[in-house]
Amino acid sequence: MNNDKVEAILNYLHDNYDDAQTALDFRNDYECLVAIILSAQTTDKSVNKVTPSLFKHFPDFKTLGEASVQEIENDIKTLGLYHNKAKNINELGKVMTRDYNGIVPSDKKTLTSLPGVGIKTAGVFLLERRGEQVIPVDTHVRRIAIRLGFAKENDDFIDIEKKLEKAFPKEEHAFIHHSFINFGRSKCSAQRPECEACPIKGYCRYNSSTKGKKSKRG
Repeated sequence: MNNDKVEAILNYLHDNYDDAQTALDFRNDYECLVAIILSAQTTDKSVNKVTPSLFKHFPDFKTLGEASVQEIENDIKTLGLYHNKAKNINELGKVMTRDYNGIVPSDKKTLTSLPGVGIKTAGVFLLERRGEQVIPVDTHVRRIAIRLGFAKENDDFIDIEKKLEKAFPKEEHAFIHHSFINFGRSKCSAQRPECEACPIKGYCRYNSSTKGKKSKRG
């Protein structure tokens, strides 16, 4: 990997997103894990609107597991896929209470065996609550990684995570996760990225392909 490219991207991200962090609201391991599960295919802002009521009614894994799916749905029905999410976190509450005494595991393999917890959810939890230097890949991270040439379109999320972790220094991994997400939301959106004013556009495949199309039309 081009060290100059990595350094330039890191410099830009630190200059503009040095305080980047998760937008999800949570106070403990329980709230963090549930919030991450609920954030799948919806915005963090939407999740933050429903979790105060959800966590008031069900303050821990035990009460969440004892609730009915319909009771949980009543609190999260504004979210996408709310029915499946309600079933998943209800089952999660039961498993966590029965098998783990309400204590969230700290290894990825065990985490991903839990209801509703995939690779990305486990990675985000370990980053946020255990301070691990990892780069969980969501849609924003995937888009930025591909546009900046760190991954290919046909790479799956695990491949992209491995490639990013290889490309960037380990001590920057958590920062890359957060800053890529913030950059993707604020400047490098899926439909209308702000390419012209972007200082790192010289490394961007999307910008290069767009310029090529413009020149051909001209």
